[in-house]
Amino acid sequence: MAVTAEGTATDADADGHADRGIVSRARRLYETGRAWAERTIFWQVWERMLETEFIDRSVALAGKAFVSFFPLVIVVAAFVPARTRESIFHSLTTRLGVKGQSLTLAQSAFQSSADVKRATGYLGLVLTFFFASSFTTALQRVYLRTWRRPPGLKVGSYTRGLIWLAALLAEMTATGALGRALGNGLGLGLFIVLALSTSVAWWWFSAWYLLLGHVRWRPLLPTAVITAVAMIGYAISANVWMPDTVARNQNQFGIFGIALALVTWFSGAAMCIIVGACAGAVIAQHPGRLGRLSRGGDEPLLVAGVAPSLPPPDRGLRLRDAFTQVADDRAEAHRAEADRAEAQRAEADRTEADRAEADRAEADRAEAGPG
Repeated sequence: MAVTAEGTATDADADGHADRGIVSRARRLYETGRAWAERTIFWQVWERMLETEFIDRSVALAGKAFVSFFPLVIVVAAFVPARTRESIFHSLTTRLGVKGQSLTLAQSAFQSSADVKRATGYLGLVLTFFFASSFTTALQRVYLRTWRRPPGLKVGSYTRGLIWLAALLAEMTATGALGRALGNGLGLGLFIVLALSTSVAWWWFSAWYLLLGHVRWRPLLPTAVITAVAMIGYAISANVWMPDTVARNQNQFGIFGIALALVTWFSGAAMCIIVGACAGAVIAQHPGRLGRLSRGGDEPLLVAGVAPSLPPPDRGLRLRDAFTQVADDRAEAHRAEADRAEAQRAEADRTEADRAEADRAEADRAEAGPG
């Protein structure tokens, strides 16, 4: 019996050593794989997304797009000519991917333009523009955080937001007109090329404009290309899943279900924008060949005379940081450092002034002489 017990204990120890060996090998494999992944540009994009608080930002963008930008499109469409209204409608519904009954509901909202115009009036149109500028402010905050721009910049949110919204409506009108003219038959290929080119140009301008012109044009091109490709791919995929989502939500929740479907679409679109912004910034700031190609050699990212960008976070980021105020904490540290530097400069100035005053007093005593 003693031999049996001793043999059992020996077998248990062997099993324990084997389990610990498996765990140790798995840990080493994980650490090796993570070390390799952290050296890739994809990991850097992921960290930049965490730094930008991408979950919090995407929810904010989607919510403001639904409650401010989407109503703006409907209100503006009521005041423009019929052909322009049809182009806006075509552009919007193509990107949303709505078909069938959901398309009929959307069309009814645009066909009731006379009622919308009577209900809002020109004063309501102006107020809707100002209300919708909150969406532009949220989008601008994404770009400023992604590129680590310091706080306290004069963003001119209302004026710049209104200009950007007007430009977006013009872009939607142009894209919708192209889609109506070339979107079928042999012209479909030409429309895809033109739509992609227009989208790249739009997001290139948007990144430059919302960053206040502080970043040079060339480093912003990767952001424009990635965002345009992601948005067009997302719009194509929406034609597959969005109609069923709208129909299912409407059957279950009524008109509220349609609102949920639209918020879902806006959330995905916001994620495409954030991914494009983060990936473009990482590529432009990459120290290797890819970054030099994006910047045009050793050229700086920023234009001359603007404030330098914030440093990267001084700690490793985790998924929970996608919900927290990483950028605000770093901005607060930047402000504290700037305050300390200002205090040191003021102290140095006071010391220099005291020294100069002492020198003048000494010179006056020497000039007065012993008498």
